[in-house]
Amino acid sequence: MFIGEYHHNLDNKGRLIIPAKYRQELGNTFVITRGIEKCLYVYPIDTWNKIVEKLETLPFTRKNAREFNRFFLSGAIEAEFDNTGRVTISSPLLSYASISKDCVIVGSGDRIEIFSLDLWNEFMNSAEKNMSDIAEGLFGDTYE
Repeated sequence: MFIGEYHHNLDNKGRLIIPAKYRQELGNTFVITRGIEKCLYVYPIDTWNKIVEKLETLPFTRKNAREFNRFFLSGAIEAEFDNTGRVTISSPLLSYASISKDCVIVGSGDRIEIFSLDLWNEFMNSAEKNMSDIAEGLFGDTYE
C-alpha cells in the first residue's frame, strides 16, 4: 500500500526521482496516466491490468464509458526507472498536470499520485476546510 507525501523537483529533461519506498512497491515496469484531479496516477502493472480488465467490461455504447476510457487510457505510458531511480514523464502528461518543476508525490493506497506543488497546495487548503464534513459523509457514525 502506498502512503506518505514527498516533495521532489522535476529536472530539465522531465525526469522525476520517485522515493525508494515507492520504487520497491512499483516494481520494474509500471504505468503513468492522467488522474482525475489534474494530477498523474502511477500504478504497478498488476493493479493497472485489473483496472483495464474492469474498463473493458464497460459498454462501449455508453458515451460516458467511451469518454472515460479515452481520457484515462490515451495518456497512459509504460515507464521504468533509470539507474538513479528517476522516471521520465512525457510532456503531454506534465502539461496535463501543470507540472514544471516542484512536485508532490503522494501515496494513495493502490497508486501514487503526482501533483504540481501549486495544485497540491490548492487541494490541501480546500480539503482541510471540509475534512470533517467529508469524513462524516463517508463514515457517518460507523467509524469508532
